[in-house]
Amino acid sequence: MNGRAERGALPRPRVFITGASSGIGAALAREYAARGATLGLLGRRRDALEQLASSLPGRHHIYPLDVTDHAALSAAAADFIARAGGADVVIASSGISHGTLTERPDDLPRFAEVFEVNVLGTIATFAPFIESMKSGDGVPKRLVAIGSVAGIRGMKGAGAYCASKAAVHSYAEALRLEMQAYGIRVVTIAPGYIDTPMTHDNRFPMPFLMPAGRFAARAVRTIERGSSYRVIPWQMGLAAKLLRLLPNAVFDALFSRAPQKARKVAT
Repeated sequence: MNGRAERGALPRPRVFITGASSGIGAALAREYAARGATLGLLGRRRDALEQLASSLPGRHHIYPLDVTDHAALSAAAADFIARAGGADVVIASSGISHGTLTERPDDLPRFAEVFEVNVLGTIATFAPFIESMKSGDGVPKRLVAIGSVAGIRGMKGAGAYCASKAAVHSYAEALRLEMQAYGIRVVTIAPGYIDTPMTHDNRFPMPFLMPAGRFAARAVRTIERGSSYRVIPWQMGLAAKLLRLLPNAVFDALFSRAPQKARKVAT
């Protein structure tokens, strides 16, 4: 395999992205389209997917569905593999976040929803592609899990989101070991605060807030290199390492009174 292929800098990669309706998924779609990729764009909102696809250079395939519909997701994967001739990069970018409190019984369904989308949705995204990616066609293959710095330490009021992203990180690590025998690289990217609709509702300071387009450019470079794990931006990576090293007593004292994400009030 030559050096260019090893870095994953393909002239026209075939890339399947979930959560492409907005936010990080849409930003990654724009970055890959600018690099000549053929895209499979999956998201819940058909209108947003159609608008995105029409704004991008090249021809792309849209799949308006929810990652919790595993049968439809598997069918979409099969359709993209057939139309594009395979997949080189699969990015599990679908994710939701709710403020949650364990003490509130009405929040239990919100915990379940966050885990179903963020964790099971990631697994269901990768599963239908793996067999075809074992083909050994000489093209580097990547399975990309979008985690979060929120998965590094738990934050009050965000138990569901933090726990789900911690689960994504651990799952991707296990999958990375499983895929080594096939030469498929599993890349975990943990975004810090990225300027997307998901962060617009936050009512607390967001250090090192990064535009989605800049995040996407750095993420794609990370994916091409096949790095196993990276926090973007790097400043949040350093902060996350420091937080991880804090003794629990110090961490608790610093963050027990921190502001928290608002709960979604049931209607």
